[in-house]
Amino acid sequence: MRAEIVSVGDELLKGQRINTNAAFISTALAGIGVSVGRVVACADLEDEMVSVFSEALHRADIVLVTGGLGPTRDDRTKKAVQQLLGRGTELNPEAYQNLADRIKKHGLTMSSSLREQAMVIEGSEVIQNTRGSAAGMIISCGEQFHQHSLVLMPGVPDEMKAMMERTIVPYFAALSDTAIRHTPIKTVGIGESRLAEMIVDIEDCLPKGTTLAYLPHVAGVSLMISTTGRDQEAVDRDNRSVVEAIAKRVETFVYATREITLEEIIGAMLSAQGLTIAVAESCTGGLLASRLTDVPGASSYFLQGFVVYSNQAKQSNLGVPAETIESFGAVSEEVARAMATGCLETSGADFAIATTGIAGPSGGSPEKPVGMVCLGLAKRKSADVISRTLFMHGDREQNKFRFCEAALRELWQCLRAES
Repeated sequence: MRAEIVSVGDELLKGQRINTNAAFISTALAGIGVSVGRVVACADLEDEMVSVFSEALHRADIVLVTGGLGPTRDDRTKKAVQQLLGRGTELNPEAYQNLADRIKKHGLTMSSSLREQAMVIEGSEVIQNTRGSAAGMIISCGEQFHQHSLVLMPGVPDEMKAMMERTIVPYFAALSDTAIRHTPIKTVGIGESRLAEMIVDIEDCLPKGTTLAYLPHVAGVSLMISTTGRDQEAVDRDNRSVVEAIAKRVETFVYATREITLEEIIGAMLSAQGLTIAVAESCTGGLLASRLTDVPGASSYFLQGFVVYSNQAKQSNLGVPAETIESFGAVSEEVARAMATGCLETSGADFAIATTGIAGPSGGSPEKPVGMVCLGLAKRKSADVISRTLFMHGDREQNKFRFCEAALRELWQCLRAES
């Protein structure tokens, strides 16, 4: 089966909102062997929607539409579908009860505009909205559109995701005869071109039905190994063989072969070894602590963080000697080591990691350019303090994220070596 996605909303065309819905839907459909051939953003105009829906339904088995189901005047998706299919609407009792319950909970009264959200296209399979008020629909569009399906969902991401996960994915998974396996390979500390060079022979000999995609992101690159076929056992076997070959080839850079973040991996390693961590941040401004504490259960291993942006803060909070800053500058390995040591002593943690750098766009010099970061990593059971200087290229936000990723990479490598 092939699908197309139509995202309705003037705000998408004006650049006021990023279309994250389409990315989520594409990923969810890929998991059941349904490929997405086209993603279209459409204005809140009935005639435009009718044209876009018609063209998509002639091409694709499934057309998934988000947006335009709300109670305001610019929500015209249902009217466009009525015009396209020549069908009326009917009140869905379950959707109406859901709507009535939500209205009562919020102390409101039922209005004609709110009631409209429980009206569905005649002959549709109703998708109940567990996160909002507007009902969704799966509509078989008849012979004129080759019995292809039109799926209507709200544009609110939370509501759309719940409908996809609870109803739409299971519904179309039962109709798909394609077996599929997607396996990510998460890497850190290696660029796309070098990674490609290291696995070129593996990529040249992929099993039939298997593809390899490079997924660059602001801090590096991941891979996605996808295998499709008719036999699930064979699909799983071919997919696993490629993943294992690549993971072995680039072992020192691979931190996971599943959907998980680097900070989650680090958290699991710290927990398994009964170790604790504290951080001292200058250039990353608390981002490192934020990422580490994004992981549920982080309180078992994360003790505290210091955001010491000024030289005075480095001295008074972490005991960094003034002469060290004066001699080497705030952005230096010497200061990074002193920050990490002070953080370790103050917090009582097993590990302390420090960041100091120049995120930009100003503040750089020929000797210390924008994008330079110095890292320090102190360990309680060792007198040695690891330090490293790296150079990144990007805007301020990108550099801060890359500095943070580099710090996490140092910690991950240290934990892996010690385990």
